[in-house]
Amino acid sequence: MMDNILGLLKLRIKRGINLAIRDANSSDPYVVVHMGDQKLKTRVVKNNCNPEWNEELTLSIRDIKTPIRLTVFDKDTFSVDDKMGDADVDLKPYAQAIQMKLATLPDGCAIKRVQANRTNCLAEESSCIWKSGKIIQEMILRLRNVESGELVVEIEWVDIPGSTGLLGGHS
Repeated sequence: MMDNILGLLKLRIKRGINLAIRDANSSDPYVVVHMGDQKLKTRVVKNNCNPEWNEELTLSIRDIKTPIRLTVFDKDTFSVDDKMGDADVDLKPYAQAIQMKLATLPDGCAIKRVQANRTNCLAEESSCIWKSGKIIQEMILRLRNVESGELVVEIEWVDIPGSTGLLGGHS
């Protein structure tokens, strides 16, 4: 059922950088993704504070104002999993790039730059880039509520036939 779905978002959880140690000398990290009532998670990477997930998760987008919350946990066998920080993905700058209705551009062309600031979780400037006919945004997110750690993620919009999309009904 497509009730009020604007489109889909491919969220690629690429890797973690310098994640916090929660076990004796490492961690067993995984990422939980929340957006509204949707909850998805990556696999656990054992004994690694710089894990490579390279997993693609798909979210149904109903409102671009709803942030995507990424929370990193350390998998524990005999106790509750330890939290290793969290970060939010703000979709609004990316949606603005999609709404430019661009046609064909050279691969790698930066469409919009998003500066790191106090209101987002970006560790550094992030660009919305034209790649193979799609607009993608790769970002490095600094984890909050933890002593160290960053996540490298990428987002890509997918239109659904019959949905209003990001362009329909908006000017």
